Amino acid sequence: MDANKFFETLGIHLDLALEATEALRGDAQKEIPGVSETKEEHSHATVTTIKILDKTGQQIMGRPEGSYITIEAPELAIKDKEIYEEISSIVANKIVELMQDLKIDKDASVLLVGLGNWNATPDALGPEVVENSLVTRHLFHYAPSELTGGLREVSAIAPGVLGITGIETAEIIKGVVEKLSPGLIIAIDALAASNLNRVGTTIQLTNTGINPGSGIGNKRTGINLNTMGTPVIAIGVPTVVHAAVIAFEVFASLTQNNPYLTQQITEEKMQAIVGQILEPFGGQLVVTPKEVDELIFQTAKVIATGINQGLHPRIETGNSSFYLQ
Repeated sequence: MDANKFFETLGIHLDLALEATEALRGDAQKEIPGVSETKEEHSHATVTTIKILDKTGQQIMGRPEGSYITIEAPELAIKDKEIYEEISSIVANKIVELMQDLKIDKDASVLLVGLGNWNATPDALGPEVVENSLVTRHLFHYAPSELTGGLREVSAIAPGVLGITGIETAEIIKGVVEKLSPGLIIAIDALAASNLNRVGTTIQLTNTGINPGSGIGNKRTGINLNTMGTPVIAIGVPTVVHAAVIAFEVFASLTQNNPYLTQQITEEKMQAIVGQILEPFGGQLVVTPKEVDELIFQTAKVIATGINQGLHPRIETGNSSFYLQ
C-alpha cells in the first residue's frame, strides 16, 4: 500500500518533513532527488536533518527549500530532569545553527510567536512555550541599567486563533512585526503526526516558516520570510494524529502477511471505507492521547528552556529558571 498516495487522496498533510520523506522513500528506501538527509545519535534522542536543496526536491516534498530538523526523543514522555536538560540543549544548539544559516546577527532582536488556541489543550503548545520563555525587550527599553550582558532583546506574543479574535493570525503578527522590526521570528505551533509514538515526543525545527493549522486541514496565511519580511524559524511538536492515518496502519498491518486480504482489500476500497466512516467529520477527524495535557506542559517547558539557552548566551543548562522568577 502506498501511504503517500493514500494520504494525498484523503487530503492529509504531513507536518513532519521526516514523515513525508519516509512515505516517499517507502520500504525500498529510495533516494529522493534534491533532498539530503543526515542523522545524529545522542544519549536520549535521534536528530535527523533533512535539507530540501532545489526546486526538484521542493516539488517532490511539497514544502519550501530549507532545513528541517527533527528531534525524536521517546523518553520525553518520562519525567526525568537529565533527559529534559539534554533535549533542551539540543533544541538550543539547533536554534543557533538555524540562526547562523539565516545569518542572524548576534545582537538582533527576536519575536517569539506562540501559535494556537490556549483554550484547547492539544493546540496550546505555542502559548505554553511563550509563557515559559524569557522576554527582555522591556528591560532593554525601560531598565537598560539592569542588564549585565549575555541577554538578547526578546519579545513575545500569543495571538490566539481566528475563531477567538476574528482576525487572521498572520495579520496580527504582521502588525507587530511592522511596529517592532525584529531581526527574527520564532513561531511555535502544534503539529499533526502520522505516528502515534511521535505525539509529544518529537520536535521539528525549520528555517522555512510555518502554515498554521495545515496539519488539520485549515488553510491559513503562512508565516514566513515572504509574508512577514523577516526570517522565520518554526518549532513544532505533534499533538494529534489523523484518524485516517490510524485506519491506514490497521489495514496495512492486516494485509502485510495475508495475500488473501491484499486481494480483497484494495487501496480504492480502503479509501472508500475510511472516507465513509469519517464523512460526518468532513473527513478531518484527529485524535490525541488522554495524557495530552501533561505532554504539552512538559514539552513546552523543554522547548522554552531550549529557546532561552539558544537566544541568551548568559543562560546555561540548569539555570534558566533563575531568570524566570
